[in-house]
Amino acid sequence: MAAASVEPFYGAAARSMSESWRDFIFGAFDPAGTVTVDKLPGALWAQALSLRIFGFHIWALVLPQVAEGVLTILVLYRAVRRLAGPAAGLTAAAVLAVTPITVLLGRGNVSDSLLILLLVLAADATSAALLTGSLRQLLLAGVWVGLAFQAKMIQAWLVLPALAAAYLLAAPAARLRTRCAHVALAGLVTAVVSLAWMTAVSLVPSQDRPYVDGSRDDSVYTQVFDYNGLGRLTGNWATVAGPPSPLVVAARENGQLLTAETIGIKPGWHRLLAGPFAADGGWLLPAAAAGALGVFISRRREDRRDPLRAAAVLWGGWWLVLAVFFSTGTFINSYYVAALVPAVAALCGTGIAACGPGPWPARVRLIVAATVLGCAGYGAYLMSGTASGPVVLTAVALLAAAAAVAQLLLPASGTTGHLSSVVRGLGPFDIPFEPPQIAHNNQALAAAAPALTRAVQRIELQTPPGDALFGTDTSGLAQSYILYSGREVLPIGGFLGNVPAPALATLRADISRGYVRVFVLPVSPPGPDPRVRWIESHCTRVPQPPNRRPVPYADFFCGPRPGTASQPANAATGARPA
Repeated sequence: MAAASVEPFYGAAARSMSESWRDFIFGAFDPAGTVTVDKLPGALWAQALSLRIFGFHIWALVLPQVAEGVLTILVLYRAVRRLAGPAAGLTAAAVLAVTPITVLLGRGNVSDSLLILLLVLAADATSAALLTGSLRQLLLAGVWVGLAFQAKMIQAWLVLPALAAAYLLAAPAARLRTRCAHVALAGLVTAVVSLAWMTAVSLVPSQDRPYVDGSRDDSVYTQVFDYNGLGRLTGNWATVAGPPSPLVVAARENGQLLTAETIGIKPGWHRLLAGPFAADGGWLLPAAAAGALGVFISRRREDRRDPLRAAAVLWGGWWLVLAVFFSTGTFINSYYVAALVPAVAALCGTGIAACGPGPWPARVRLIVAATVLGCAGYGAYLMSGTASGPVVLTAVALLAAAAAVAQLLLPASGTTGHLSSVVRGLGPFDIPFEPPQIAHNNQALAAAAPALTRAVQRIELQTPPGDALFGTDTSGLAQSYILYSGREVLPIGGFLGNVPAPALATLRADISRGYVRVFVLPVSPPGPDPRVRWIESHCTRVPQPPNRRPVPYADFFCGPRPGTASQPANAATGARPA
């Protein structure tokens, strides 16, 4: 498994968490537990356990996502089959399995694969409750959504309206008041499970845990509901804890981030219909829309408990709420849209069920054929806007769709994208049909891995065991070194460089004791952070080697006082534990 598919920030956190139960519990980014990751650590727990069991390997880091992807396909089959029958379940599972973003998630270490699995489990439990009236199943759905909250926070709650609407419509309880009471109880369970870890961490004194990244006030609630919640809609998420580091700003402006392909796409109603956000599975939308419309038209005179119509409400509501959120949010990553794919796949399956048992009449065959051709044509349009050399891919997709047009509701462009993703070694930050030069930008980390490993080995020869290798401005500069060494690299300011941890007093104590000797800091442009300014004024800047291309940061050496010990410190107080 190539390192190109690994997100180094989350990878570094998973490795840190795998080496310390304290770091594991609190979701610490660095081995010394200076700051947490800037998200809830639910998905990282699975990765950290895998690393703890198998040791540090890229495949061990990715293994949980592979398992989660396979389980999602199986659970989606069961969930769709419950309400729409086995043919619908098989169709949904097949569509999900060959959609490129599903493959890409399984090749990386982002949290969306666990989020999607848990939400599909919630939909499966809700489907069971619709058929049996089991309150236990509905409460179980609430548990699954609460656990999904640990993986991706508020995004997990976006499916709640769809689950509730389907249950209120089609549950066996005759009285609406009873169905509302059941939904309220399930919502209470969801809230309790969702907030349990956050509340427990908030009760721990700040000096006994890492500082909460993504917050100015060391609060998990600020991190979740402001930095990762309202801030994502309003666009101020990057400044919740203060101005970001100049390194982060420069990387964003120069297109050096993994999200460079999508960071400039503005909100709008058409955001998910063209470009990178549609390339992962957008061509399936005509099939999903036709499936949902076919169900609502063909089952319009059925009893309120009609399972096929309930399935269309559940999965259609899932897609609609998430699509609105993704279209209006100020900034989203391309892989976020993976959460739409289970709903799209399920709607394709319910569309097959609405066609009735075979052999289909001529009118139905014509509708299916038109839908498949519409999907293939839309896919060709999307490829023409995002791929380099799209003529061959377009021709293959259209020919395969034409060959299958009488019997399949699966556009061939999905399989084409599936194979392209695997052959080209793409990961979740890539777009299936993106030009090679864009993929090269995202895969540069794989080529840099051996050099990083050698650099860590050279630094370790100069750094006594137990000491920090060095300190950096932001977790971004620290992440790759932690990922490939497992050693402490002290991050100043967390992910964006704007959180007040470690404190200046802590840094001065670290330097005085010799715990950290070298810092990597921004110099072009210089940062306004008082901690960075103090280091620059009290430490010696290491001259840049001749004939080396200028870089926006420099090394600073801070010599220790003779005869002092080097012990890890608590970032919140500046005190080092005995």
